[in-house]
Amino acid sequence: MSEKIGREAIERENGYLYYLGKDGYVWQSPMKSNSRGKKKRIGNEKIEREDGFLYFIDKKGYVARTKMNRKGRK
Repeated sequence: MSEKIGREAIERENGYLYYLGKDGYVWQSPMKSNSRGKKKRIGNEKIEREDGFLYFIDKKGYVARTKMNRKGRK
């Protein structure tokens, strides 16, 4: 089960990969099939990361997180 963290919805475009960067902002980067695209920062909301969580963009376009399953490792 994941929990929604972000308040800003991201509108997705075909041919791009969306992820939460180390700086806390959402980034848009072109997939291999999209040769004309450029990497750029999307949105203005900065997310503070916590250890032990996996951060991703959910189906509705919000930043969400879920606890990592590490199979007994810390």
